[in-house]
Amino acid sequence: MTPFASQTWWITGASSGIGAALAEALAAKGARLVLSGRNQAALAAVAARCSTPSLVLPFEATDYDRLPALVDQAWAWAASQGGRVDALVNNAGISQRSLAVDTAFEVYRRIVEIDLMAPIALTQALLPRMVAAGGGHLVAISSVAGIIGAPLRAAYSAAKAGILAYHDSVRAETAHQGMKVLVVAPGSVRTNVSRNALDGNAQARGFSDVAIDNGMPADSAAARIVEALESGQRELILAEGMELQGALLRRSNPDQLFDVMAQLMASGYAKKLGAES
Repeated sequence: MTPFASQTWWITGASSGIGAALAEALAAKGARLVLSGRNQAALAAVAARCSTPSLVLPFEATDYDRLPALVDQAWAWAASQGGRVDALVNNAGISQRSLAVDTAFEVYRRIVEIDLMAPIALTQALLPRMVAAGGGHLVAISSVAGIIGAPLRAAYSAAKAGILAYHDSVRAETAHQGMKVLVVAPGSVRTNVSRNALDGNAQARGFSDVAIDNGMPADSAAARIVEALESGQRELILAEGMELQGALLRRSNPDQLFDVMAQLMASGYAKKLGAES
């Protein structure tokens, strides 16, 4: 019997990438699933690959008016399975590839709304019920960019830094009420995050990065998240090589990291990623 058996885990951004891989990994451990995202067909396909009961609950992340009803629906479904919503994984999001100086304000507004305000809104709608039921688990998918302030990702870095800080605060406030919080900061994971990233004009970029294409497989990322949950970790820097070193350097020697980032830009990083002609 695993710690996840008979629990209900609600995952946003569950139609692909880390969210889909984590759904399959948790199902393999016996967890029931509530799968959310915008693409109902893709969510249904993920549910079909999972071996435990699943509720497909599609919604637009920024449709805040629907959240109370969605929380009611998820909680009622979990109760029909003999339980409650035990955990929420805030995974949905969108990235960016553009120089700050060339980025329209709409990009900032859209990314902060989707990557920061939407997960806060869902958490705020669900958290009181979890606390009243004796606690539970929150998992926040932040990013190495939220730790280091990555070039070409000013809006994304700002939102992901906010996700990290918000969940750190919630952890401190609710630990004595039975809540556990894991913040995950992935580096390059092999998903569509770069292809779907916004350019400076708020348009989908349409192509990927070499680093992402050669990144950690999503199922490997999911396995490491499950291991972190099982061991009770509160933060997981899910990165390797220079990305991991950069995140660690931000906390040990920030001036050195700032110099490394400036040198990276001076060497033509923006042009390499197609964000500068």
